[in-house]
Amino acid sequence: MRRRLVMSMLAGATLLVSTLFGTGVSTAQAAVVPAEFGSDWHDPMTAAPPVDRPHTRSCQVTLADARFRDFTPYRGGYTPPRGCGDRWNKVVLRFDGKVKGRQYDRLGYLHVGGVEILRTSTPEPSPDGIEWHVEKDVTRYSDTFRGARDVEMLIGNVVDDTYTGVIDVHVTLTFYAGRPKTPAPDRVLPLADTAAGATLTTPRNSERIVAEVYATGSGGGCEEFWYLTVADPAPYSCKADRGPYREVQISVDGKLAGIAAPFPDVWTGGWSNPFLWYVVPAPRAFDVQPLEYDLTPFAGLLNDGRPHRVEVSVVGVPAGQPGWSTPVNVLVWRDAHRAHVPGALIGDKATDLANSSAYTPGSENRVHTDAGHRLTVSGYLDTSHGRVTTTVTRTLANTSVHHWTDGEGTDGLDATWTDDETVTVTGRAGVRAGTGAGVGAGAEAGAGRGAAVGAGRGPGPGVGRGPARATHTHRTYTMNGATTLGADNRLRTVLTLGDRASVIARESGRRTSWSRLDDTYSGDAAYTVDVPRDQRHAVGTSSERYRLLGPDGCHDRSLTTVQGTLTEDRSRC
Repeated sequence: MRRRLVMSMLAGATLLVSTLFGTGVSTAQAAVVPAEFGSDWHDPMTAAPPVDRPHTRSCQVTLADARFRDFTPYRGGYTPPRGCGDRWNKVVLRFDGKVKGRQYDRLGYLHVGGVEILRTSTPEPSPDGIEWHVEKDVTRYSDTFRGARDVEMLIGNVVDDTYTGVIDVHVTLTFYAGRPKTPAPDRVLPLADTAAGATLTTPRNSERIVAEVYATGSGGGCEEFWYLTVADPAPYSCKADRGPYREVQISVDGKLAGIAAPFPDVWTGGWSNPFLWYVVPAPRAFDVQPLEYDLTPFAGLLNDGRPHRVEVSVVGVPAGQPGWSTPVNVLVWRDAHRAHVPGALIGDKATDLANSSAYTPGSENRVHTDAGHRLTVSGYLDTSHGRVTTTVTRTLANTSVHHWTDGEGTDGLDATWTDDETVTVTGRAGVRAGTGAGVGAGAEAGAGRGAAVGAGRGPGPGVGRGPARATHTHRTYTMNGATTLGADNRLRTVLTLGDRASVIARESGRRTSWSRLDDTYSGDAAYTVDVPRDQRHAVGTSSERYRLLGPDGCHDRSLTTVQGTLTEDRSRC
């Protein structure tokens, strides 16, 4: 089967499913389920929790009212709200969208003052039209919201006689008065063109520095499905020099500063089967989460008041091949009692990057990949509260088996990615970041990340003698499925996706906090290809179970759909 057919985004197509996922009784099961997909279906939704909102005075600002029909960005202005002060307990972004007709899935971004506060993709519409919304906690960007800023938003789109869907968008920010539970960054610095190298000048009294990278492989080419690429001599339509392993690296002045495993995003036309995603999208599809890098070990270097070169690169992408976007925000927490916080990088060690991708020919071709990398960086700062030492260790691993038949009539993958990070701080209580190695309540359409360990504060000059504080985050992403095109031109996709994370924070060896996330999607859908829409006879089921546990409570919600009809909406907490 042609690669462009099997894995491309097919606008307006339909799906099949053979089994009903999930158990339990809910009022949604009373819905009448059609024999196959029709011209309308349930509005898109996810099982993730909405953003928790405080019961305080609130003020709302509109960021954008736009209709996207081409690649012209929306440009407007932002003015801070009146009546809620300039320090907020929480800031919540709400995105409301609607579209009808026929359209591909589309990627989009929203910038305020150059800071990317949302990266998203869109659902594919029904002929009768759909509406959806996304919520996101954007309190971390409070510094950006305290002044008047330019606003830019784009969801690139094409509207013509065939693809008729115009994407209608309304975006607001709601500000809740009061102090945040964890201090928001004092500065938020956007960086552009990091692939070519951008310059960063941080405040000289930076005490904690976190970079977030909204890394996405997209654009409709092979890097959209990077996890399926193969190296020569394997006979497959999507090639990469060393196979499917990808790693997003950030460097400071040419020195490797952080590594991370990219999330295997699947947009709502993915795996050749938009009928999988009409109601329930893949994890993170509507609220793309940034990769986060604790750069505090480099703060002593960065605090010299000079510009430093920051580069982001994606390991494994063939030279000169486009397809990745990597905008960066740098979040800075400052020492309020010292104009200059000196320090130094004292440790920096990386293993050789392992990347084995072995091809085995046969009636079913196979590529088995084993890859991984480990980086440890350590640095100290002489803060107003004493010397603080921060050590960050991150270990990445990827195993996968990609199998396909000649002509790619059957094309499948079983893959796991792990990303383990430990941040250890010596010194007494200090800055705590609301971002970083943590898992918090997600938005309506994507898992949010919260609570992290911050820089500790020691008792005075010299090595900090306060308690050792450590946060360990274990992330696991899984993808297991296959697409098959039968002799009857019936295309079927069966797919399970997993987004999991656990976080444990300890002080002097004693556990002080923890959280656990498990977001699992399953789908099975089929339709007849290369026929008019009314002859596709698409059927399918999809389900999602989103579980988030921690000392503050529990969220456990399951959704099931059949032929676009919601048949189960069950909460267990």
